[in-house]
Amino acid sequence: MNFAKAALIGGCASVIATIAHAETLNIQTSFNAGDFSTQYLTESWLPKIKEMTDGRIEIVLTPNGSVVPARETPEAVAAGVLDGDFTSVNYFAGLEPAYAIMGDLISGYDTPEQMIGFCKDGGGEAMMQKAADSVTGGEVQVVACGPYSREALPARTPIRSFEELAGKKIRSPEGLAAAVFQAAGASPVSIPFSEVFGALEKGIVDAADASAYVNNDATGLHDVAPYPLYPGIHSMPSMQFTINKENWEAMSAEDQTALKTWWYDAMYAMAAEVTKLDKELAARDAAAGKIEVIDWPQESRDKLREVAREQWQEYATKSELAQEALDANIKYMTEIGLFKN
Repeated sequence: MNFAKAALIGGCASVIATIAHAETLNIQTSFNAGDFSTQYLTESWLPKIKEMTDGRIEIVLTPNGSVVPARETPEAVAAGVLDGDFTSVNYFAGLEPAYAIMGDLISGYDTPEQMIGFCKDGGGEAMMQKAADSVTGGEVQVVACGPYSREALPARTPIRSFEELAGKKIRSPEGLAAAVFQAAGASPVSIPFSEVFGALEKGIVDAADASAYVNNDATGLHDVAPYPLYPGIHSMPSMQFTINKENWEAMSAEDQTALKTWWYDAMYAMAAEVTKLDKELAARDAAAGKIEVIDWPQESRDKLREVAREQWQEYATKSELAQEALDANIKYMTEIGLFKN
């Protein structure tokens, strides 16, 4: 056999070996099938992980509830029913109170990039791993975590400052978000997300904890709530990216690093894209004059953060891990200047 022929056979064998070892990870998300987030990741970022691992790993994203309810994904990943998840960790607050702190520190961070930084460089990953271990017995690997957007607050009446929250009826999830709104003088109202439009239209609530500006625009909320607070003052839900521990340990260190790098790159890019779209839509609406986009002064944002901090501390008493999670967040927030020493 001549050298050229041997090299060709060897190259083919290498390609076949790569194909044989290629792994498809089925990852359930808490995004819905038609969400901007799902489309953006599928079109722009899923192809990249295959490239980054030379074809060894592919990811298939399935929508919210496609295999199990979102709140059950940790157990499903641990059992191998799912290869991993890409889920808002607020769903798991009933399993461990630390998830409420890690999932959405209401009125805490100013930008998604700050909170992604906490996960990536400020100890957030380690805290999320402790929470995962507490509910799955160490069978789930937390690869990365962080949010991609700060939610706006659509309102049917103007709320131009912290003081104007007083007496306003605000649709809010139960738990930490509702506690913060109530402490700020508002009246939180718990209604399903599917009923937000009707509640605003009928005046059942004055404002609503809903979604990012781009999503609120797409669902027509500004037609009935033409005084959106943007940038938002409250919610920034954090996601987690996990892999079944056995699958994770079977990967090479190179592929583990590629997965982590891929996820953070995707989240930073998606955060930038959502921010860009939000700003464009808010500018368009403000120029048209039919919608008054309200941007709170920093003084009001600082007042709400101080009120929220009291509620964080009260919620953190629910478990030792919740207190540890809060301490880690406050340490990082102080380091980046959101709190004074």
